[in-house]
Amino acid sequence: MNIWIAGASTGIGAALAKQYAQAGHSVYASARSADKLQALAQEATQLSGQIIPVPCDVTDNESVLAAVADIQKSGAIDIAILNAGYYEPIELEALNLEHFLNTYNVNLTGVVRCFLALLPSMRRSASGQIAIVSSVSGYTGLPRAAAYGSSKAALINLAESLQPECKAAGIDIRLINPGFVKSPLTDKNTFEMPFIIEAEEAASRIIKGLDGKGFEIHFPKRFTLWLKLFRSLPYFIYLKLAARL
Repeated sequence: MNIWIAGASTGIGAALAKQYAQAGHSVYASARSADKLQALAQEATQLSGQIIPVPCDVTDNESVLAAVADIQKSGAIDIAILNAGYYEPIELEALNLEHFLNTYNVNLTGVVRCFLALLPSMRRSASGQIAIVSSVSGYTGLPRAAAYGSSKAALINLAESLQPECKAAGIDIRLINPGFVKSPLTDKNTFEMPFIIEAEEAASRIIKGLDGKGFEIHFPKRFTLWLKLFRSLPYFIYLKLAARL
């Protein structure tokens, strides 16, 4: 299979690229850092499949269109995992418009750019799978994550909105909501992160989930199920608990 991973230079994206290549697939790895992608490709030289670097900036529509067109020269994209993300924890007194715009431009609009670039060919072939990587941060509003959490909540809504029409068109839309995963993004956190897992474990769970039939892939369930319950609480309880966090 031909697999495109946007946001593949580190963390979950890099782990996914290596595991898919180990399984014998052709993985097209995208990110802004060409050096990191090249190093990732070198790691895969002894694997059954291959990792092909395709530098791409999801904040630049022309870059996204060029990357997709380049990959499609080698055949249809069977699976696209839209994983590019930006996170910067920020206190209330430091909030500014630029922070919100930077976060949304990668986390939300970046995913939309990738989705729209993939849509025409997948509609023509009535096939293909697109996985949108959101976060359990999209379940609930939490302190210091106003931009990040709201961008991830928007991705959840986006995936839910697209799924019925895409299914009718033969396109399989999936939603991925990981909990805390060890990565350069979570390394920025200064608080204890419950049930944090390694990127390799997260990648294994995602691959298994994408091979299945469920719409949402969320993990670890001992954490995510509590968050789903937390979100269902009345606001007067929920907001008091959120403030304590």
